[in-house]
Amino acid sequence: MGGWYDKWLLTPLTDRLCGLGPIMRRRAEVVPRAEGVVLEPGIGSGRNLGLYDPAKVKHVIGVDPGAEMVRLARRRAERAAVPVDILERSAEALPLEDDSVDTVLLTYTGCTIPDIARALAEFRRVLKPSGRLLLCEHGRSHEHRVAHVQDAVNPVWRRLAGGCNVNRDMERLLKEAGFAVEEMRRFYALPRPKFVSYHYVGAARVR
Repeated sequence: MGGWYDKWLLTPLTDRLCGLGPIMRRRAEVVPRAEGVVLEPGIGSGRNLGLYDPAKVKHVIGVDPGAEMVRLARRRAERAAVPVDILERSAEALPLEDDSVDTVLLTYTGCTIPDIARALAEFRRVLKPSGRLLLCEHGRSHEHRVAHVQDAVNPVWRRLAGGCNVNRDMERLLKEAGFAVEEMRRFYALPRPKFVSYHYVGAARVR
């Protein structure tokens, strides 16, 4: 995939899906909790930018490797109530100093980062000891039957959906990366289809 598929189909479709009511309601639960200097890996088309609290956020640094997504995000950044810089690059190698970020915000991003373990190590590196990682992701279900379906469909799903994985256990990945999970709600955000609607919403700190 790539080229015309990314530009004319995948990017506009992803932007539209990411802006649906149920998804935006989940974002609205998490984004306003961000504060200080915020790193938003996988900023995508910038759907979160209108949800930041300008009284709490000093600066947002958005990162995304997709040129078309970055183009949309920069357009939304012009209307944002907080200062925003957007970098067109991957989350696995961040041009940021150690202990320089107050909040890492992950919303529907952990599923698509190719090397999620390396990216989480980078988030841990740049996050201040007093900082916090906020999370709103879909991922691996606690139901074995659903998880089995997720494992079966993931190779095809990942190829069609721009690298999105449906079977990542985000809580386990955080713990393996050296984060202490402070809170985590796991639930189906929608009744169907279960294999893409299982959610992780919570917060973690550097252990």
